[in-house]
Amino acid sequence: MLITDTQVHLWEAHRPDRPWPPEEVERKVFVAVDGARPHREEPLGAEEFLATMDAAGVQRAIIVPPSPVGDNNLTALEAAARHPARLAIMGRFNPEAPDARERLERWLDQPNMLGIRLTFHKPRWSGWLEQGAMDWFWADCERHGIPLMVFVPGHVDKIPGLAQRHPGLTLILDHMARRSNLRDEAAFADLDELLALARHPNVHVKASAAPCYSNEPYPFANLTPFLKRIFDAFGPQRTMWGSDYTRLPCTYQECVDHFRVALDFLDDDSRAWVMGKAAAQALRWPESAFDDAR
Repeated sequence: MLITDTQVHLWEAHRPDRPWPPEEVERKVFVAVDGARPHREEPLGAEEFLATMDAAGVQRAIIVPPSPVGDNNLTALEAAARHPARLAIMGRFNPEAPDARERLERWLDQPNMLGIRLTFHKPRWSGWLEQGAMDWFWADCERHGIPLMVFVPGHVDKIPGLAQRHPGLTLILDHMARRSNLRDEAAFADLDELLALARHPNVHVKASAAPCYSNEPYPFANLTPFLKRIFDAFGPQRTMWGSDYTRLPCTYQECVDHFRVALDFLDDDSRAWVMGKAAAQALRWPESAFDDAR
């Protein structure tokens, strides 16, 4: 079974030749906000994380650059260039940039770039989900075949219309569209809203950061009923695992084994899909690319 982690942040510290946005430099960006679990403060590089992956038996990972460092994907591109069989990227993109449409046309020409990741958990971005605000962007991504990972806690109601207007657009909902400041049953109180999206065949769910939504230790048994409902609704080919490693409340091994071992509703075939094949299919990152490189 080829295991792919669909959610890892790699980043470098702010420095003059590769600066963070000015508004982010002075404030503590990787600390708890409104009860959300914080990421670790130290930057995470590719080589450190690859060693962690090796120890846990994970073969590939998808880099999602964190929002505080801005929309520059150079760190991710350089990491994937060093390890193209093991790392790929869902890059950050600013649809409001002057050259946005031109850049979008060439987006997938970038080596190891699989698509775009957008986050809507902060007010300055949430307006982009309103109908009419970014119609050109959704349409162009659909036309160019650019998959999107979107983090939409509190905005799940905007996804049905988007999915219906753009049936050829691959939408992957990060972290099960859960609110980062909630735990246990409270984190899944509005789960029916997410499950209703399963009727749209172009909508996928990323069951990433699952341990972050439980106050229980491994194997996070209180999450099992919710994860089973998600799996039953979306099926193995539209459900994918990911860690969000830098904010885990447990070890990386426990996060991997939560899906690889502990979830007894997954049979061997379903587990292979959730742990890697679903992402390979949705993001067009074939498993053969890893095998050919070995």
